[in-house]
Parts: sequence; structure tokens; C-alpha cells
Amino acid sequence: MLRVVGVVVVLVVFVYALVDVIRTDSHQTRGISKPAWIIVMIVLPLLGAILWFIFGRPYGKPSAQPVRRHPTAPDDDPEFLRNLETRRRNQAEDERLKKLKADLEAKERELGGKPSEGTGDAKNKGFQAGDAKRSEPDPHDTDELK
Repeated sequence: MLRVVGVVVVLVVFVYALVDVIRTDSHQTRGISKPAWIIVMIVLPLLGAILWFIFGRPYGKPSAQPVRRHPTAPDDDPEFLRNLETRRRNQAEDERLKKLKADLEAKERELGGKPSEGTGDAKNKGFQAGDAKRSEPDPHDTDELK
């Protein structure tokens, strides 16, 4: 009777250890590779099970499935939102520059089609480059875009 109990205990330990080896992720096994542990378990059932529990099993509790990053929705992705804001600013700046260019070309046509150099209309009124009228706000101010 004692012999039967001993054989059953050895068989239960062997099966439990073999199933544990098979279910363990191959990257978490210690000592030798997962296929090598399976071979050791089959060749040396009781000794292989003991060696697995002492040297091969991963530390601590079995880890949960690794969290896999999946694509996030565009409105949840901070990088996408940053790029979107940058694109909006660039587009607003491009539109502002196109409008300035169109205004400049219209003024040039009014002056007789002769392209002006430097500050354009400011030369005729006595203004120098870098001068600005303090009483009028700049219609192309970009502070509101920030």
C-alpha cells in the first residue's frame, strides 16, 4: 500500500511539473531552455521535477499575459494631437503669408506695376525699415494663434 502511495505521489509531482514547464513562457524559464527542461523532465521524472521547481521555474507568481500595445484612437494619441496642432499652426501661417503676398502684389499693381523694394509704401511716407505705427494694431498679428 505504501508503495502505491509513493508511486502516485511521484506521478502527480511529475505530471504537475511537466504541465508547469509546458505552460510557462519560454522567455521566463531559468537555467536552460524550455525544450531542454521538457527533455530533462521526461528522462529524469522525479529528479527533473525537483530541479524544475528549484532552478527552472520563474520567480514569484506566474505573470499575467503581457500587455500588448494596440493602436489608439487618434483623439487619444498625444503624439497625433501634437502633430495636428503643429500642422494647424503651419497651415495658418501659410495662409497668412499668402494673404500678405496677395496684398503686396495688389499694392504693387496700384503703384503702377513696378515691384517695390524693401518696405514698399513706407518709403514714400518717410518710414524706415523697422518703423511701425504705434497707433494702429498689426492686422497680421499672430498672438491669437498661440
